[in-house]
Amino acid sequence: MRTELVSVPGTPDRPNEDFASVGVPASGQGGSLVVLDGVTPPRGGTGCLHSVPWFTARLGGALTELTVSLPDVPLTDVLSRALVHTAEAHASTCDLSHPRTPQATVVVARWSPVAVEYLVLSDSVLLLESTDGSVTAVLDDRLARLPRAALATDALVDATVRNKEGGFFTAAADPAVAGRAVTGVLPRDEVRALAALTDGAARWVETFREGDWGDCLTLVRKEGGQALVDRVRARERADGDRVFLGRGKRHDDATVVYAEL
Repeated sequence: MRTELVSVPGTPDRPNEDFASVGVPASGQGGSLVVLDGVTPPRGGTGCLHSVPWFTARLGGALTELTVSLPDVPLTDVLSRALVHTAEAHASTCDLSHPRTPQATVVVARWSPVAVEYLVLSDSVLLLESTDGSVTAVLDDRLARLPRAALATDALVDATVRNKEGGFFTAAADPAVAGRAVTGVLPRDEVRALAALTDGAARWVETFREGDWGDCLTLVRKEGGQALVDRVRARERADGDRVFLGRGKRHDDATVVYAEL
């Protein structure tokens, strides 16, 4: 097994709100990866004393430990337990009912000698390469399918579509959100490699259209996750007129985790 992890902040003067890990059990049988993309809050507060990096580190740490220590527990239950654990760490000091309480997108994958399980919540992506070389992108595209008018302002997003039926879901304080994730299980012998990307790295495909998901995985395998991030940064700098970026951040935190099974 070969793994690689790259996580680069959007700008050097702001903390990286992504989280990434690779877990390997003491038995050496199987492993897991976890990638979170913390949701940057708008001005006006979150009802929480803690930062987004604090939240992603807590939730990511819990997910990393539980995916390895509870190999027989489904990933939806693992995410639910990790959310409860994280909420308990600050429920006494923070308003976890606030619509902007710290939250994150989630990608989790876990493999054993017999199976590969996965879970994706919100707009990070998991790439699965089969033994025949084909690549499948596992996406939770509910945010992308929303009409642009529904995303006009942060207040409108919070009131109408964030963690709402008919909208999109992120991991915040409610453990029930785990049931909204995109999940699946594949035979272990049908999967050759996996790659998890936050949307800051996935821009190479989704924003700049430099290639498809198969091209993206090939680039990561051959040149590494840093090469993908470097290419995204070059395209961001070149888009001075914001033809591709539109209202999006010039540079976003970008994380890539690759596992070759």
